[in-house]
Amino acid sequence: MPPANTPTLRQRRLGAELRKLRERAGLSSTAAAAVHGMNQARVSSIEAGRYAVSAERVRTLARNYTCGDERLVEALAGMTGGRTRGWWDEYRDILPSGLQDLAELEHHATALRVASVVHIPGLLQTHEHARAVFREVVPPLLPYEVEHRVSYRIKRQVALHGERPTSMTAILHEAALRMGFGGSATAKAQLQHLIDMSEQPNLTLAVVPFGKGAFPGSGQPIVYASGQLAQLDTVQLDTEHGVEFLDAEAQLAKYRSVLDRMEACALPPDESRELVHRIKQEA
Repeated sequence: MPPANTPTLRQRRLGAELRKLRERAGLSSTAAAAVHGMNQARVSSIEAGRYAVSAERVRTLARNYTCGDERLVEALAGMTGGRTRGWWDEYRDILPSGLQDLAELEHHATALRVASVVHIPGLLQTHEHARAVFREVVPPLLPYEVEHRVSYRIKRQVALHGERPTSMTAILHEAALRMGFGGSATAKAQLQHLIDMSEQPNLTLAVVPFGKGAFPGSGQPIVYASGQLAQLDTVQLDTEHGVEFLDAEAQLAKYRSVLDRMEACALPPDESRELVHRIKQEA
């Protein structure tokens, strides 16, 4: 298969997991190349996600690395091939690559957990709310750039509405519900949309009220995307310098704990929905 000049997050993750298997087998990249009848540069390209591999090649690599975890091997085999061709491809020359990686991550996730203190999660935003948020980006976006980002954010929501909607737990602090982006009318419409979405069977809404006091986590939005296996999960963080993805075992464990503790601080779904109703009436 041809090399990928700009590998996606999924391709990079597959390569990284293959590198872990090689290192656990105690093989250098040079030794691995000899075992598989290829040059060392090809091994490095595969592990960097720059060279697409077939499912059978992954099984062969895993076998030669003495990996006996069949579930892991098959999960990795399912990540093979070239780029996933999805709706996000039309934005590849328009938006930063990290945003396309996020859409692809959501597309393949078996479940999502998100936490936010200040912002409504992108997958739950209305057009007008998203537009108001993007108008506050620093440095300022041009009007057409705002519209590109709004349309992209709304299209990402197919993950929750497609033929196989992904289950999602949204843990929000009450502050996110009271920010009032875009003014009263936009805020009311956004809160009503959140109420409507919370009634969908694949969405669980949990709100941490102001009265709860201290809680774990920070103002940084967190997206935890579950993979086919827990070791293939990914954490996505929004930062001032762009989108960041984490997948080290210790990082995954840390953010699972943070989300568990935040959810434990939140109101039950029915009470969370009722709090959103009250805030909407006050907006």
